[in-house]
Amino acid sequence: MIVADQKSLKEILAMVKDNKKILIVGCKGCVTVCNVGGLKEVEILASIMKIARKKQGNDIDIDIKVLERQCDNEYVAEISDIINDYEAVISLACGVGPQFLSEMYKEKIIYPGLNTTFFGGATEHGVWEERCAGCGSCAIHDFAGLCPIARCAKSLMNGPCGGSSDGVCEINKDTVCIWDTIVQKKIKAGQLEDLIGVKGLKNWRTARDGGPRRSIREELVQGNI
Repeated sequence: MIVADQKSLKEILAMVKDNKKILIVGCKGCVTVCNVGGLKEVEILASIMKIARKKQGNDIDIDIKVLERQCDNEYVAEISDIINDYEAVISLACGVGPQFLSEMYKEKIIYPGLNTTFFGGATEHGVWEERCAGCGSCAIHDFAGLCPIARCAKSLMNGPCGGSSDGVCEINKDTVCIWDTIVQKKIKAGQLEDLIGVKGLKNWRTARDGGPRRSIREELVQGNI
């Protein structure tokens, strides 16, 4: 899932300081799961913004809407009949959401209400951790099913480095050295030799450095013809 954090109230208020009527749009996808963009969070943000603006002597009119997803034009189009009633929109979605809104509603001001952080999952209640860097050519089968690109502070593919000590990364005591974990898992499986030898260079052309990426399912595209 995509994990995000809500921007500070101070930053959000600064973005809309000149607006009198706005729409806050939430998303029922990933950001609802990590408790920053669902109906509850949209309602809370609207309430505290109204209170804050009233204290400033600068009242604001806020309505809310939560879409199934903001990364799909089919759902983004659901606000087409109301969006012109507002001066601006705050999107509580990952960084994809406000861009889809901006592309569909070209004349409308769209503000991001969240900071997108990483691809990850819940390790315990209320805690999410990064697991994937979206590099486009997964190689975790070479590393005991674990990703050194996303989970090593240096993204090393030939670790561990000299900064690893007792299974802990040098960046801080709360960060596990993923390379230590990889090695220990390989030892337990009797497969340590898998990490010995030279592997070919990783193809980074599938990663972000090659420009904006696109995924096409020909069978679905042809089905719309």
